Parts: sequence; structure tokens; C-alpha cells
Amino acid sequence: MENTIIQNKTFEFAIRVVNLYRYLCEERKEYVLSKQLLRSGTSIGANVREAKRGQTRADFGMKMSIALKEAEESLYWIELLEATGFLSGSQSDSIKADCEGIVKMLVATTKRVYGDTSQ
Repeated sequence: MENTIIQNKTFEFAIRVVNLYRYLCEERKEYVLSKQLLRSGTSIGANVREAKRGQTRADFGMKMSIALKEAEESLYWIELLEATGFLSGSQSDSIKADCEGIVKMLVATTKRVYGDTSQ
């Protein structure tokens, strides 16, 4: 059940990222940072989806770990877009909160897979 929740949340997040990318390109004429966010933000769900078909527990865990890294990277780009004035705080708050929620879910998942409590 949780895997389905993660899949849904990461897919919805990817849609938000695509829409934000369009906005940044069309309205703000920002192409470099937004492209980085597009890549990392859509990669989260792709890795979660791929993990679903992992051949082993280790394979599943590796894909979820990659998704976690992509989510952390996405947070970085969102924060950088805000810090450089391409997004206001109110524009970034909601998508940042969504990404932080995904990070928490992925941390919990990878902890269960690896039994690691240090993340």
C-alpha cells in the first residue's frame, strides 16, 4: 500500500515540476536552473516506479535510494530558484513541502530496506 502512495505522490510531484518548468521558461525566461529541477524532479517517480519491479530487495533498495537522492537534489534547485528571485517564498513553499514529504517517505522506505537508522 505504501509503495502505491509513494508512486502517486511522486507522479503528482513530477506533474507540478513540469508545470513549474513551463512557468519558469515562459514567464520568467529562466532555462538553466529550471531544467535541472525538471530532470531531478521527474526522475524521482521514475526511480520509484522502476523499484517496484526490482529483481531483489537490494535492487529495490538501490532504486529507492536513487529516488531519495533525486528528491534531495530537487529541494536544492527549488531553494536556489527561490534564493535567486525566480520564485518567491510563497511560490516555492507548497512544492517544497511536497518534496520534503516525499523525502521523508523515501528515508523511511530505505531505512526499512537497509535497516539503517543513520539517514
